[in-house]
Amino acid sequence: MIIGKGVIPMGTDTTVNREYKDRLFKFIFGNPDKKEWTLSLYNAMNGSNYTDPNDISLNTIEDAVYMGMKNDVSFLISDTFNLYEHQSSFNPNMPMRFLIYAGMLYDKYTESSEDYHKYSSKQQKAPTPKCVCFYNGTKETGDRVILSLSDSFHSGVTADIEVRVTMVNINFGHNAELLDSCKPLGDYSFFVDRVRANKVTLGSLEKSIDAAITMLPDSSLIKPFLMANRAEVKSMFITEYDEERAFAQQRAEAIAEGREEGGLLMLVKLVRNGLLTTSQAAESINMTVPEFQAKMETV
Repeated sequence: MIIGKGVIPMGTDTTVNREYKDRLFKFIFGNPDKKEWTLSLYNAMNGSNYTDPNDISLNTIEDAVYMGMKNDVSFLISDTFNLYEHQSSFNPNMPMRFLIYAGMLYDKYTESSEDYHKYSSKQQKAPTPKCVCFYNGTKETGDRVILSLSDSFHSGVTADIEVRVTMVNINFGHNAELLDSCKPLGDYSFFVDRVRANKVTLGSLEKSIDAAITMLPDSSLIKPFLMANRAEVKSMFITEYDEERAFAQQRAEAIAEGREEGGLLMLVKLVRNGLLTTSQAAESINMTVPEFQAKMETV
């Protein structure tokens, strides 16, 4: 078992309280020793056919932290910066997170690259950013959804900065072609689905994880990896599970609090802080989305 910063060993208290939240997705697809899995994911996302894992240069920003969560996976290949994040709860504010990470990434690139001369009078070329959020929460979404940073800005003024994030639903049963193209991603999707199903019948999350690992087919690429790092996997998965439950509870309490106070000002704050979507806030006080958006402009 590897016990690193912020990882709590299993077998004692399963209420996870970590300084920063590492994720099982990062453990699998951001692992320097398993770059072939990262490459497989990149190929599946882009329809490419790279075969050499060494074509990937991982540059995940370990000290990049946004709302308590580290940057998941970042890498350079074929003149593109690929920022991959995982989300187990739907969050329409992901573009802001990507903006922060990308700013840190390009700052590091322009300072260290021998090919980029930021004071040159000639146009300098930099890697193209590609932002992807892999979503496997329980809230139903489409297979692919584009989240735009400009949607979070106050209306009335045209923004000079934009970030577009492709949110890809990797829940089992969604995006079948993608999951088939990237075997490790398909295995990961199946594993998460089985843990959730097992939780209903077994009750214990630890037992559900053990059972899900066993249920992976012997041909699974990630099964030996999960078995060899079983305690680490449990710690990460339980952290994400607790985080998802805490977020849902916080959101429900926020809605109740907003109703008790007459709602509008509190709900506007919750939307701006990313705890509620505009549609959720509007629905809670029996408004249409346009009506609520108009009210937001007045407070």
